[in-house]
This record gives sequence, structure tokens and C-alpha cells, in this order.
Amino acid sequence: MTHHLAVLDDEPEITLLLANYLQGQGFRVTQLHSGRELLALMAADKPELVLLDLGLPGEEGFAIARQLREHWRCGLVIVTGRGDPVDKIVGLEIGADDYVTKPFDLRELLARIKAVLRRLGPEEPAPPAPSPARQQLRFAGWTLDMASPRLLDAAGREVALTAGEFDLLAVFVRHPGRVLSRDFLLEQTRGRGAGPFDRTIDVQVSRLRKKLDDDPETPQLIKSVRGAGYLFVPVPEAA
Repeated sequence: MTHHLAVLDDEPEITLLLANYLQGQGFRVTQLHSGRELLALMAADKPELVLLDLGLPGEEGFAIARQLREHWRCGLVIVTGRGDPVDKIVGLEIGADDYVTKPFDLRELLARIKAVLRRLGPEEPAPPAPSPARQQLRFAGWTLDMASPRLLDAAGREVALTAGEFDLLAVFVRHPGRVLSRDFLLEQTRGRGAGPFDRTIDVQVSRLRKKLDDDPETPQLIKSVRGAGYLFVPVPEAA
């Protein structure tokens, strides 16, 4: 199946460059130059992943990213010339799946796009479903549906997770009671796309705690182990 991507940048030469390259890699690409165009596209022909530039004249890129996260489930990769670490942290806290600074290597960007799409769902027809016991895991009143993928609270209501957050939580529930280093978590969730000072894991753990109602001051589900990493305390059971 051909994946639909949206490229939003105020510089037409950038959108054209990315569109030509990504179309050559088998993607369907829509070029956009304003937040209004993106919101119209989301309502009419929602892409599976959005490449979003933050530096849009007269518009706040973070506000557009926040709207995407509040109303739609899709991949979100911020592609911007703003390389300040604070901007990257804010982008990831809002819910971006990845953050790429300009200038970028097209092959690396392609690898990051494919990684996000893999986390969102399989590119090929799914293999035969595993047993229900392996599809759903329960812990502390929560249910993680590995097949959907979805996180459900005790009342059965879905709690929205980004692809990166789900990926991280899945690693935790598969390794309960073990101290997992940031390097291990980065490798499991992002492969080789992480840099040596990448704070993605810390940001995503913070977001997961909020969504799991885990008090950040005295967390009971995901504990910080100083100098070592994180410990997932509950022992999940098959639903």
C-alpha cells in the first residue's frame, strides 16, 4: 500500500525537493505551505504522516503540531531549521514522533519516516494474530492492547498515545521489574536514529506518567533509578 505523506514548509523549493525524492521512494506526497492548507487536507484526505516545518510566517508551528495531536492520529516529524535543544524538547513534549534539523540528509530522513510508519502500523498484511493472551496485557488497572495498538483505562476508555509513547510503553511492559537504561530504551524504540545526548526517552517517560496518572513526584509505575535508567514496577498479566 502506498503511504500518503504531507510536507508542510513555506519554502516551495523544500517541499518540491522532498516531494520528488519521496515520490521516487514510492510515497504519495501532498505539498503544503500553510497551516490552513494542512487542516483542510486532514479533513479531506488525512495523510499517515506529516513533515512539519516550525518556521511558518505568521503562524506558530508548535500550535499546528498541538492541533494535530489533539484531533488526529498520524505520524508527526518536525523538520526545521530551529536546532535549539529547548525547541526540540518542546516539540517532543507536544507529541512529535521525531525532530530533524536542517540541513538534513535525505536518506536519513527517509529512514526516520519509515521508522515512524513502522510504529504506527505494519506496512505489509499482518501475520496470523497471536492468542488473545499475548495481544492484551493488564497492569495497575490499565490494559495495553498490543494488536490495535491501544491503551485502555479501567473503564475501557482509550487513552491517546503517540506512536513513540506506545512503543516505549510496550518495551516497559515486556521487561517488568528490570532497570532499563536510556540507551537500551532508545535502541528498542528508535534504533540507530538517536544521538548520544538524546533526551527523547526522558520526555516520553514524563508524558507517559501523566497519561497513566503516575505522580511525577512519587511515581509508582515508572520509577527513575538515578544514574541507571527506569524501572517498570507492575508485573503485567494476560487479559
